[in-house]
Amino acid sequence: MYLVGLTGGIASGKSYVTNLLVQHGASAIDADEVARQVVVPGSEGLAKVVQTFGEDVLLPTGELDRIKLGEIVFSQTDKRLELEKILHPLIKAKTTKLLSKHTADVVVYAVPLLVEANVDYPFDVVITVEAGAENQLKRLMNSRSLSEAEARKRIDAQTTPSSRQARANFVIDSSGPKEETQRQVDALWQKLITSARAKAENAAH
Repeated sequence: MYLVGLTGGIASGKSYVTNLLVQHGASAIDADEVARQVVVPGSEGLAKVVQTFGEDVLLPTGELDRIKLGEIVFSQTDKRLELEKILHPLIKAKTTKLLSKHTADVVVYAVPLLVEANVDYPFDVVITVEAGAENQLKRLMNSRSLSEAEARKRIDAQTTPSSRQARANFVIDSSGPKEETQRQVDALWQKLITSARAKAENAAH
């Protein structure tokens, strides 16, 4: 397996790039989806979140109120760190199990906080998707109906683009039209699949 870590700022186009790689033949694991799975009703994760943040973060259905929790953790750094301390070990355990089941030549693990959380999976390469802060701001306000202040809080809660780029082997610039992003991903895929096949061949000898 050739493991690709894919990260990027919020609303930078990570999902779009991941989907393009899947269309080429990669399989993918979404850290955000795993994060949702570890806090379903009845889970250890949800119990710990409620113990730390109180019953107010639950909907009447017993599910996690993500909007309410988001307002808390994006306003207070110490609360965000508390949440990460609860969730990261659970996410890691579930992701490790999922990775063991994937058989594609290239597996993409899309994880927004790859740098912030010091995600230490044995990545063969890391990709970051960067759109620029102003593009992120517009996209967040349009897609999630956030105020400018709320959108900026979420962007500022993440590490800097330069920190992500320092960790990455490849940078996808998603600030332009989707066709331009696709062109970059198409070119990158050729490098990934060539490296993946070389790795598999070496392992076979």
